[in-house]
Amino acid sequence: MKKINKRTLIRSTIGVVIIGLLSTAIYFSVSYLTWMPEKKLVEVSTKFINKELLQGQGTATVKVVGRENGLYKLEVDYNGQKINSFASRDGKILFPQSYEMISDAKSNDPSTAKSEMSKNDKPEVELFVMSHCPYGLQIEKGILPVIKTLGSKIDFKLKFTNYAMHGEKELAEQLKQYCIQKDEPSKLLSYLECFIETDDSESCISKSEINQEAMEACVTETNEEYKVTENFNSKVGYKGSYPGFEVFKTDNDKYNVAGSPTLIINGYESKSGRDSKSLLDSICSAFNNPPEECSTSLSSDAPSPGFGSATSQPSNSSGGNCNN
Repeated sequence: MKKINKRTLIRSTIGVVIIGLLSTAIYFSVSYLTWMPEKKLVEVSTKFINKELLQGQGTATVKVVGRENGLYKLEVDYNGQKINSFASRDGKILFPQSYEMISDAKSNDPSTAKSEMSKNDKPEVELFVMSHCPYGLQIEKGILPVIKTLGSKIDFKLKFTNYAMHGEKELAEQLKQYCIQKDEPSKLLSYLECFIETDDSESCISKSEINQEAMEACVTETNEEYKVTENFNSKVGYKGSYPGFEVFKTDNDKYNVAGSPTLIINGYESKSGRDSKSLLDSICSAFNNPPEECSTSLSSDAPSPGFGSATSQPSNSSGGNCNN
């Protein structure tokens, strides 16, 4: 057994005490904050989200839908997507997304308990996105440098959620990306780098030297097999108000994928930040013996949501999601 350094133990204990004191102080200070008027909160949060988070990548609207656990509960509408968010009662802090830390239904079920991520010699990395989801695009910007860094030392697969929130154009684009990965996997990264920058599929196909005739044949075959367009037009297989995309239905069901993005590493859902450094660290933690590439210095700047190359302030936050 590894001997515990006494000084390290003392520092850790002091750290825990300090965190506890800070948490208590924050609790009591927040408890006595006055509530910012709702109209003012909507104005402040709308300005912040559009300027600092989206940075010109579309426009969001915000409305207050209630108060919960001492916070304002907000509904952010971005391109028809309803995203639940929270803000401190004084309007100074925005929480773009909430996470349920304790769920009685799941915590009492031994079959859902996962103590830690499994490790192997070649980690399997599965990224579920919607091709036009701003947060899916965000994590793709962060993970592409990681995939290029680790190369064949990981088994990476781009997959799609079983419903699409961005209309028929998203269904068509996902069929293209599925076929590029299926038939010309070595060109997928080049295509994605171009597409998430420009939102111009045709020019990216040309730039990446993809065999368009073969790709179109694959798209037609896949479309017919999974009845993507047929179901879209007849409104069959919709998930709520959104059309289905069931090319990866089995995997969606297996991992209980709820939205875009969902990152699965060695069969476990990862809550990694979306910057390249955080993603590299998360994936490298799944190796039995991490290769030297895991020491590569990658950016800790979080990519901005949506198309383009902008970045937001450095952050390990996992950010928002597109979900039904």
